[in-house]
Amino acid sequence: MGSPHFPCFTSMAALLFGFFVAASWMPEFAAGKTRHYTFNIKYHNVTRLCNTRRILSVNGKFPGPRLVAREGDQVLIKVVNHVSNNITIHWHGIRQLQTGWADGPAYITQCPIQTGQAYTYNFTITGQRGTLLWHAHISWLRSTLYGPIIILPKRNESYPFVKPYKEVSIILGEWFNVDPEAVISQALQTGGGPNVSDAYTINGLPGPLYNCSSKDVFKLKVKPGKTYLLRLINAALNDELFFSIANHSLTVVEADAVYTKPFETDILLIAPGQTTNLLLKTKPTSPNATFLILARPYFTGAGTLDNTTTAGILEYKHPNTTHHTSIKALPLFRPSLPPINATKFVNVTQFVENLAKKFRSLATKQFPANVPQTVDRRFFFTIGLGTSPCPQNSTCQGPNGLKFAASVNNFSFALPSTAMLQAHFSGQSNGVYTTDFPTKPLVAFNYTGTPPNITNVSNATRAVVLPFNTSVELVLQDTSIVGAESHPLHLHGFNFFIVGLGFGNYDPTKDPANFNLVDPAERNTAGVPAGGWLAIRFFADNPGVWFMHCHLDIHTSWGLRMAWIVQDGPQPNQKLPPPPSDLPKC
Repeated sequence: MGSPHFPCFTSMAALLFGFFVAASWMPEFAAGKTRHYTFNIKYHNVTRLCNTRRILSVNGKFPGPRLVAREGDQVLIKVVNHVSNNITIHWHGIRQLQTGWADGPAYITQCPIQTGQAYTYNFTITGQRGTLLWHAHISWLRSTLYGPIIILPKRNESYPFVKPYKEVSIILGEWFNVDPEAVISQALQTGGGPNVSDAYTINGLPGPLYNCSSKDVFKLKVKPGKTYLLRLINAALNDELFFSIANHSLTVVEADAVYTKPFETDILLIAPGQTTNLLLKTKPTSPNATFLILARPYFTGAGTLDNTTTAGILEYKHPNTTHHTSIKALPLFRPSLPPINATKFVNVTQFVENLAKKFRSLATKQFPANVPQTVDRRFFFTIGLGTSPCPQNSTCQGPNGLKFAASVNNFSFALPSTAMLQAHFSGQSNGVYTTDFPTKPLVAFNYTGTPPNITNVSNATRAVVLPFNTSVELVLQDTSIVGAESHPLHLHGFNFFIVGLGFGNYDPTKDPANFNLVDPAERNTAGVPAGGWLAIRFFADNPGVWFMHCHLDIHTSWGLRMAWIVQDGPQPNQKLPPPPSDLPKC
C-alpha cells in the first residue's frame, strides 16, 4: 500500500488561504461592518400650524436622521450636546447584549450628557432585523428627538417575503405649539393632566386637515403594480394611533424588528415605541384618484386628548399627464377609522384585541420562537393611575384635589440622582435603590371593579433582581383606580413573548390553559388592554439594569416604571463589561 500523498507546505498554505477567503464571503462567516455616526444635538427653528418654535434636533433634521445598519454590524454613535438641556438617547428595541452602558435611559443606565459634553454609544446588532427607532430618554425631549433605525438582513440573506420595489419610513409623531418641557413641568407642579398636543404628524408634517398646513403634507408617490415596504413607527409622546390608507390593504410582515406570520388589515393600531413593517401592493394600473393616509388616536382614558387627525397623501405617478392638471382634479378617497373615544364603543376595544391576537411569530427553523416552556419565576404586577397627596398650603388639579400619580404594584418609581447601572456594577447600591420590589400587589382587590377608597401610591426606587438566564413569566394587570386605561409597556434589553391577554381580572387557575406557547408575538412594547391583562414570558439572558415603563410619557413621568437587575452569568460572554471611559458623570 503506497504512502498517502501530502501536498507541499506552500500549496497547503495557499489552500488554507483560499478557504479563508471563500469562508469570509459566506454569510455565516461574514463579520459585520463597523458603522460610525455623529449626532449633534442643536437648537433649530421649525414652523408648524403657523407657529414657529425652537426645538431640539439631531444634525438640524426633524425628524432626525436614519440610522442604517445590517444585522451583525457594530454601531458607534457619538452624541455631542450643544444645548442647555441634559441629553440621553435610547436605541429603542436594540437588545444591547452585554452593552447595557449604551441603552440610554437617564439615571437607569447612564447619567445624562451635559452641555458641551459627548458620549459614544457602542453596540452590536445581534439577531435582529427590521425597523426600530431611536429617541431621547430624559423628560419629554423625545417629542422632537427621534428617528428610524433600519436593520437590514445580513448580506446574501433575503426577506422571508416578496422583495419590495422600494422601502419608505413613515414616522408618526406629536407636535406641540409650546415647549413640551414647559407642559410636563406645569403638569407635575399642579398635579393635573398635561396640556395635550396641537397636532399629530407624519414624518414631521401635520397634513391638510390642520390650519396653515396645506403645504406641510407627507406625500407617498408610488407606481402602479409595485410592492412597497412601509416602515411604520409611532414616536408620539402620549397616544396610541390608528393608521390606514384609503382603498388599500396592508400586509403586516414584521413587528418590533421580528418577522411575523403575514396577515392583511385595512387598519393598524400602533402604540408609542412600536414599529411595524407593512407591504403595500399598489393597484395594477394607475387609478384616476388620490388616497388619504390617516392616523388618529385610540383613546381609552378619561380627561382631555388631542382628538385631531394627521393626513398624508398616496399619489400615483401618472405617465401621461402633467402634475398640476392631474392631481388637483382627481377625486380624493378617505379611509374610515374607528371612533376616537373607545370607552363608548365596545366594538373598538374588541377590534383592538382581535388585531393584537393576529400578531404571531414565524416560528420557523430559520426564525424560531424560543418561548420559555417552563417558568422559574412568576410575577404579577398591577399597573395604572393613582394619586399623591397635595403639598401643604397648595391647591392641586388632580382627582379630588390630589396630584395624579401612576404606579406598578402601588409603587411609583422615583428616579435616582445617579445611574443605577453604575451603582449595581460597583456594588454601591446603598442609598441609590433597594432590591425589594414586590412580586405581587401588597393588597389584593377587585382590580377592574369598583376602585378602592384610598388611591394614594407609595414612592420608592425599588428593583427586582434575577439570576442570569432565569425564565420569567410576568402578568401585567390594568387597574380601574382613577379609571382603566390601555398602557403600552416597554421592556428595555429584551424581547418578550405575549403568551396571553384578556379583559377583566386575570385568573391564575383558568387563563394559563389558553396561553400560546407555540408561536406568540415577540415584541419589546405591548399594550396592556384597558381594564384587562397581558401575560409575557422572557429569558433574563442579558446582564445589567433594565428599565420597564409605560411608553405614554405622562404615565412614565407620574411613576409607572420599575427596573429589573439581571446578574452576571458564569461565562465570560455572560458578564457585563466595565463602563466605557467616556460614560457621562452625574
